[in-house]
Amino acid sequence: MKKNVPFKSYLLLSALFLFFTSCEKNVDINDFENKTPPKNIVETAQETDALSTLVAALAKADESEGTDLIGTLSSEGPFTVFAPTNEAFSNLLSSLDNYNSLEDFSTDEDRAVLTTILSYHVVAGVSAFSTDLSNNQMISTVQGEDVTINIDADVFIQDATEVDAKVVIADVAASNGVVHVVDKVLLPQAIIDAINDAEMEALGTLVDLVVATEQLSILEAAVIKAGLAETLSSEGPFTVFAPTNDAFVELLGILGDDYHGLEDFDTPEEMDLLKDILLFHVIPNATVKAADLTEGMVPTALEGNSIDIISLDKSFVIGDATDTNAAITAVDIMASNGVAHIIDKVLLPQSAVDFVTSLRLKTIVEIAVETDDLSLLVDALVQANAGLVEALGSEGPFTVFAPTNHAFVDLLKALGDDYHSLADFDTEEEKALLVKVLTYHVVAGVAAFSTDLKDGQMIETLQGEKVGIRLNGGVHIDDATDTNASVVLADVKASNGVVHVINKVLLPQEVLDILNPPTPNIVELAQSVDDLSILVEALIQADAGLVEALSSNEFTVFAPTNEAFTNLFHALGSQYNSIADFNTHEEKALLAKILTYHVVSGATVASADLKDHQRIHTVQGESIVAFVGNSIKIKDKTFTKAKVIAADNFASNGVVHLIDKVMLPKEVLDILNH
Repeated sequence: MKKNVPFKSYLLLSALFLFFTSCEKNVDINDFENKTPPKNIVETAQETDALSTLVAALAKADESEGTDLIGTLSSEGPFTVFAPTNEAFSNLLSSLDNYNSLEDFSTDEDRAVLTTILSYHVVAGVSAFSTDLSNNQMISTVQGEDVTINIDADVFIQDATEVDAKVVIADVAASNGVVHVVDKVLLPQAIIDAINDAEMEALGTLVDLVVATEQLSILEAAVIKAGLAETLSSEGPFTVFAPTNDAFVELLGILGDDYHGLEDFDTPEEMDLLKDILLFHVIPNATVKAADLTEGMVPTALEGNSIDIISLDKSFVIGDATDTNAAITAVDIMASNGVAHIIDKVLLPQSAVDFVTSLRLKTIVEIAVETDDLSLLVDALVQANAGLVEALGSEGPFTVFAPTNHAFVDLLKALGDDYHSLADFDTEEEKALLVKVLTYHVVAGVAAFSTDLKDGQMIETLQGEKVGIRLNGGVHIDDATDTNASVVLADVKASNGVVHVINKVLLPQEVLDILNPPTPNIVELAQSVDDLSILVEALIQADAGLVEALSSNEFTVFAPTNEAFTNLFHALGSQYNSIADFNTHEEKALLAKILTYHVVSGATVASADLKDHQRIHTVQGESIVAFVGNSIKIKDKTFTKAKVIAADNFASNGVVHLIDKVMLPKEVLDILNH
């Protein structure tokens, strides 16, 4: 079975085919023709320019006492040799640390590595021509490991890496066997393991890794402060879930004003707490890579405490004694004594949760004021100027879903350029709107902890509308939008209730209706477009109920512009200077026939739905024909097509396409030409 090769020096090999220029350009089949009498394998290689590095490699390996690859490959054999080209050796050397050329194989140990590689290219006791090879055939090499033959149009040789070698010239016969030229140096598992071992030795310990990672500087300080640096530098192995600086900052924010940094952990009880928290991030005696993670409880170095590995969206999150899981943001950072995975939250054991609970409880407002990440919520409560600060400081109880600063920033961005800060809610109407938003986050009369919430539960808010509860890999809050809020910190107990910190400002339907007025119907849309004013006049002048009809149901309307109507008036002659000139019963009926010829009932036909030469039935009864090319044109019963000049103006009951011509059905032409 192939193995993945997780070391720098071999990563480049996985991209060889991206940089490889076909060896056929450098190796000429004529190099191997007309050689009489046949030479042995070594002589054949020596006479082939494209194999000069292979010859040099054999000679370099033979510099070690007791090694005679050239002599062996010059003997009676038979042998089968997979011969890498010069470029294949160049690619290998460029990807290996400390080996820039064959001259760098300067010690017996280095030459032993070279010998191992070279002997992996030799099959003894057989001259295996390409016709002797079969797909998935495994062949033992002189080195001792197997190579596998893959035949898919060409012949490929599979080694222990992820990239197969391609046979670029096959069946070069020699007096003592056969040579197949390949475009890659084959590597056995023994060499890969040796390189991996060497690179693992070069890695620092987990403590070294933390020290070298900027976003883990607070974790580094915490490990040193708790006296765990020596432990995590020992042999191990350990698996460490490493919280980022942001995660520690978030924790400190939760703890309140008494904890601005690690220096505030200064009592024996606080030092014990810090140590417990850190040990809770360590799995002892194991190197658990991302591929090894499975669902379930895993004991930590904090005796009697386990973390919960939870499957979520084809990945995993880490559960602790709180209701907020940690996401894994980077995996498999290898150290000499284990592996680290970076997470976005400080995991808290029960002892830490109990400690946080033991802190002096504050009111909901005090908690918000003392939590940096809720400062914009506090600003909003003040800006609303509706007594909300006083209310949420009263006895309660209340449940508050408290949006973070980032959630408010996202809301302000969504509202547009008129709202750069909460101070822009400065009119009475805007402050009233802000009150509706804020009271939608408050449940009065109950302190609902996460354990009290049920999936699918609907909870009435102080604003009057309800929010929905979703329990799926955490707690999520549904509002009137399409995007729910996630509880990023649950169950912050207050003296007058409980706060759940969420990552989104919740919006009720009442607010959405104010921010996003309903989409106009077709008539309202036409009335809002200056260039359709004559069309609107025509709908009214026809006096056939068209205004009412086009305000309901579903239609597609091809709407002539004012200029199109003006052109129609000119064509009709001096008796028609405006829509008002259609004033007799017969003329109004004629106008209705023209207008209904522009209407398709029962469908919203967007421009992308139109097909070339598509025949479309109109409300008038006759059909129009769509021509789709560089532009969209509509053919009526005249000789001039109408061009769509502004497509896809969607209304609540259909779509309007502006056209540059008033279309005429045959019925109208017959009347006009009578």
